[in-house]
Amino acid sequence: MSAYLARLCGLRTVILDKSEGPLEVGRADALNARTLQLLEIVDLFKELYPKGQPCNTSSVWAHGNFVSRKSDWWDSLEGCFHKHFLMLGQSYVEGLLDEKLVELNGAVQRQTEIESLEVLDYGCRVVTSTGESISCRYVIGADGSRSWVRNRLNIPFSIVRPQIVWAVVDGVIATDFPKVPEIIVFQNDTSDVAWIPREGDIDRFYVRMDTRNFTFEEAVTKIRSAMKPHSLEFEKVVWFSQFSVKESVAANYSVDNRVFLAGDACHIHSVNGGQGLNTGLADAFNLIWKLNMVVNHGADQSLLNSYEEERKPVAHSVIESSGELVRATKFSEEGTHAENYVKIVEKRAGNITGMGIRYGESGLEGVRFHDFKFLRDGQPTRAYSCLDYSKFTLFCFDDIELSSPLPDFWQVVRVSNKTAEGLNPDYKGKAILVRPDGYIQSVRSRVKTGDVAAYPV
Repeated sequence: MSAYLARLCGLRTVILDKSEGPLEVGRADALNARTLQLLEIVDLFKELYPKGQPCNTSSVWAHGNFVSRKSDWWDSLEGCFHKHFLMLGQSYVEGLLDEKLVELNGAVQRQTEIESLEVLDYGCRVVTSTGESISCRYVIGADGSRSWVRNRLNIPFSIVRPQIVWAVVDGVIATDFPKVPEIIVFQNDTSDVAWIPREGDIDRFYVRMDTRNFTFEEAVTKIRSAMKPHSLEFEKVVWFSQFSVKESVAANYSVDNRVFLAGDACHIHSVNGGQGLNTGLADAFNLIWKLNMVVNHGADQSLLNSYEEERKPVAHSVIESSGELVRATKFSEEGTHAENYVKIVEKRAGNITGMGIRYGESGLEGVRFHDFKFLRDGQPTRAYSCLDYSKFTLFCFDDIELSSPLPDFWQVVRVSNKTAEGLNPDYKGKAILVRPDGYIQSVRSRVKTGDVAAYPV
């Protein structure tokens, strides 16, 4: 994603990957509401959305009986047109990005690793496993929880390992349990099992095992126990794996504002709440526009400091929310652990939906810009369809005065309150500058010459 966004901004990239090709099965299984908004900004939404399964409901079942169902944390989201997860395997996201990079003449260099990395005064020098020497201004280590880049630069990454081990199974199932497009948590005295709907005819099961030594049949036995008196058979197994919960945040996200970490390279946590892939993609959206401003538009290097300042607190909040969720999966003496789990989902909905992430303490600045409908040149339009990742967007509500020349990397969108539907009342009569990643940079009653100088360029 970092390479794709950089290419959209006119930045030249080289992306190295030791794998033979894009992911084919397994790993992450859901895109949250905020990620769906971000994908709209960069023209990836329309190709991915039809392939997935919308899901916004969590239910609890015990001993074959329905206990409860909740979804109101999605219903209450404001300024959001996709109030759900899109259940879709990570392979679809990787595959589409791989195709896009080929189209943008930035194809991934496969089966290639880094042999050495030097941070120099002008930038960095990388030597690859193929013997190529690459001089570059910046390096992004998006190379996973065992990050070579992070280890090479000796960035502390102290890992907490609670003794929580899970099995995960993707497959095609046959069952007499009524299949529904919702996340089901089973409340059972012998197992901790969650059933996740997926795209196509695939379903996923998470099974808490708490031992590294287990077989596929032992995991399936726990699933069957949780679903009693209903039956379950796997007609086809697409992916079977295990993972142990690990939690950590890198001590710093960059070195000399030349080398940056993103995704699992700078934060790892439990999969509970579906925040891993979504948090990593949000890292990319936060970082790349800032590099674009520095490289192409003369912004001061200090702008890059805000990447860690904004994203590191998010990583800590994700660990808190996913950690609370995963620890709640253990059977409780009261027999209410599944219901307790769903209550935590409701409490932590800001992280889980992605819509509660903000970069400011109060007010509108640093908050995600709300989506809404309005007429633009007489045509029905949505606010997020107007955003351009390579630019800032200045939304002028009603007759806001523009009394200064604007930078060439700003675009102006005028909105009449009379044609706007679902508009946040706080936007009326304001000029709102929206960052490329869809967060509000500033709010003014008019845009004066002095205001322009205050922006990060």
